[in-house]
Amino acid sequence: MTTTPQSRPIINPYLAVLVGVFAVSFSALFVRLTTAPPLIIATYRLLFTFLLLAPATAASHFSGVRSMSRREIALSAASGVFLALHFVTWFTSLFYTSVASSVVIVTMQPVFVVVGAWLFFREKVPRLALLGGVVALCGSIVIGAGDFQLGMRAFVGDLLALAAAVFVSGYLLIGRKLRGNVELSGYTFVTYGASSLVLVSASFLSRTPFHPYPPLDWLLFFALAAVCTVLGHTVFNWVLRYVQASVVSVSILGEPIGAIVWASLFLGESPTLRQVAGGSLIFAGLYIFTRVSARNTVGRRP
Repeated sequence: MTTTPQSRPIINPYLAVLVGVFAVSFSALFVRLTTAPPLIIATYRLLFTFLLLAPATAASHFSGVRSMSRREIALSAASGVFLALHFVTWFTSLFYTSVASSVVIVTMQPVFVVVGAWLFFREKVPRLALLGGVVALCGSIVIGAGDFQLGMRAFVGDLLALAAAVFVSGYLLIGRKLRGNVELSGYTFVTYGASSLVLVSASFLSRTPFHPYPPLDWLLFFALAAVCTVLGHTVFNWVLRYVQASVVSVSILGEPIGAIVWASLFLGESPTLRQVAGGSLIFAGLYIFTRVSARNTVGRRP
């Protein structure tokens, strides 16, 4: 893989990936606990994220944005559109099918990321790392196989989750393309701004009410922004400056484990034996993939 020279990060990118995975694992739980429509949940998640990060960008006099070319701004905005579509389709799927089925299908996006990275960036992943990715994907399939529901409603939910996997892959691939040269503050400002604009516009056009919602919903909207997006997606965006998109995407396969645990504790959806077995495979695959990929990406010079 050809990259631009990068200084060695203060924080180990792979440790940051683990923090991000832990943060995003709460997403499904927070969504399911809300009473608002999925479009509104997605709208406030991105809008609150934008508002949380905007002051820091403004404090730097928008230097990150001003240093971006028109092409980079356009690509960042396109990334934001992909992210908006990802959240809407995934949040909707969570109201049609189980948490386990939804998060498992969404986290199958490494398949699309690896294909996209090969098609557009000509990235190559070590064979042993690919084996780890396959093992992790097999774990996802094992989890999903024990929880898939029959009927059109669940089928629609599964299709929505699959669409969400495709959309988030586009978001990750564009992020990987830009984050080698674009400052994080500029990228997130444009990306989250574009996502917010798309979702607010969609809410207006669909006449989805912006209020009133109970206090717990507003707390969950903020938690989705502060925890799942700032500590999750924004951390992933930072990591993309140092590692391949395929590394981040496969690491996110750890999200179903956390999501299933939270669903068991707070939603009464106890994990099955299949889910435990699948989770074990996911962890094994992640260990192989990240260990091999770490030797091939961190601190590497072109």
